[in-house]
Amino acid sequence: MDSPKRIMFFHPKILDSFQGYNRTLFTKDVLAGLTVGVVALPLAMAFAIASGLKPEAGIFTAIIAGGLISLLGGSRVQIGGPAGAFIVIVYGIVDRYGVPNLLLATVMSGVFLLIMGSFRLGTLVRFIPIAVIIGFTNGIACLIALSQVKEFFGLTIEKMPAQFFQSIHALYSAADTINPAAFSLACGSLAIIIGWRMMRKNLGWLSHLPGTVIAMVMATVITALLDLPVDTIGSRFGGIPSSLPQFEWIPISWDTAQFMVVPALTLALLGAIESLLCARIADGLIHDRHDSNQELMAQGIANLVTPFFGGMPATGTIARTVTNIESGGRSPIAGIVHALTLLIVVLFAAPLAKDIPLASLAAILMYVAWNMGEWKKFIDLKQFRLPYQLTIISVFLLTVILDLTVAVQVGLLLAFITFIYRISSLSRCELADTEHFPQLKNQQGRIDAYRIYGAIFFGAVKLLEKIEEKLPSQVLLIDLKNVIYVDTSGMETIIELAHLCKIRNIKLCICGLDHQPYEMAQRSGFLQTLPQDCLYPDLLSGIAAATGH
Repeated sequence: MDSPKRIMFFHPKILDSFQGYNRTLFTKDVLAGLTVGVVALPLAMAFAIASGLKPEAGIFTAIIAGGLISLLGGSRVQIGGPAGAFIVIVYGIVDRYGVPNLLLATVMSGVFLLIMGSFRLGTLVRFIPIAVIIGFTNGIACLIALSQVKEFFGLTIEKMPAQFFQSIHALYSAADTINPAAFSLACGSLAIIIGWRMMRKNLGWLSHLPGTVIAMVMATVITALLDLPVDTIGSRFGGIPSSLPQFEWIPISWDTAQFMVVPALTLALLGAIESLLCARIADGLIHDRHDSNQELMAQGIANLVTPFFGGMPATGTIARTVTNIESGGRSPIAGIVHALTLLIVVLFAAPLAKDIPLASLAAILMYVAWNMGEWKKFIDLKQFRLPYQLTIISVFLLTVILDLTVAVQVGLLLAFITFIYRISSLSRCELADTEHFPQLKNQQGRIDAYRIYGAIFFGAVKLLEKIEEKLPSQVLLIDLKNVIYVDTSGMETIIELAHLCKIRNIKLCICGLDHQPYEMAQRSGFLQTLPQDCLYPDLLSGIAAATGH
């Protein structure tokens, strides 16, 4: 009896993808997977290098995590792997705690993601305000671009600091060490990527080749032929291994493990946001609906497994997912083929990677950073209210200058305060007028009736406190017909009002109590304390009973 429940609890999208599946769709998935695999190769290496890791860490992550996310995920077309959004966090963790603790933090983030998906918390991620998401996305894009300035200009800096102001100081101090060859390669690569995208419609079958790959190949060939004096993957890292990743137990230092909880939570939260945003975008493109909780569980398993093979954090990636869809991918088979393509590249073409110039990869990341940011939102800021402007600018600046975790916390706090203010301003309390209720004529001060609209919650309890200041002498009627929600604080205030009326020998009548407010009154015990002649279905009947008309 429990088996069907377990199946529904963990139900990868791939199980539903083969209804009506045929050879044509399979061919499209295979071609899409090959295309995405080629696109992912330079990005995976670039993300790893920018994060302070070896290039193979990114490739192994794309292979293992990408395959697992496609196999177990809740989206038909999402492509998983290393993402630009993680660069800043991963670099900070590596700089402060070292690579072994990064692997530990990644495993812990996988556990957190698995828990989030298991407890069906996927939908909660959608409640993060768009202003917060735009602010930290643009902030991360700025930091990615800043982290690539060193390689883009070929500057001589022994180690780039993780902090913003120290990075600016290091770049400024090394401004006179520009490498003209590296700078020319970076500018050329960037020009090829932009030009390829602009001319893509006129390239025929070549349009399926990504500009990033073309730029990387051309820069590699030029570097090898001219023997340019620039840093390459071979000179910096000794190339990439041409073998399968080896399983290794993660060395755990219990002295520092306790400090990995916050970084792991940051990785989990960012991974959840990034993957579910990506899945929502994919849904709109293929007119399907993903399973957010299943997607989180797949992300959790991927991040739980990958570190044991030397990988880095992984999530859903928007650029590669959109490329997959545009290339014809419609099932998880495309994502699995993408992982297999990268595996074949590693096994048979790894030696060719040693001449890839880091300046070219920096240009690719500059391009990624530019496309990652939603810069138009900054231009349109004047169209929005001040709270929205403050939220998006605060999150952006805090992400760039301080820390992503602090930025999200402050952003959520600002959004929370704004929301409370807006909702409380929509709640109002009005004295019932004699035009609609002629029975109240000449009764003011003796019998008063109030109509409350909106929600009675901790941000709007002043509505009832104002009533306490002007209590009538005999009967007080409160109409809650238009109240949609009452929280614990609101109910507590109503109970205090009832107690004050009892002390002053004033009859309190509640009218129109229904739905959620009725349930709250019942659970709090307030309903049981009200006499039968103090509870009425609507204000009219309450006034009629109080006035005798």
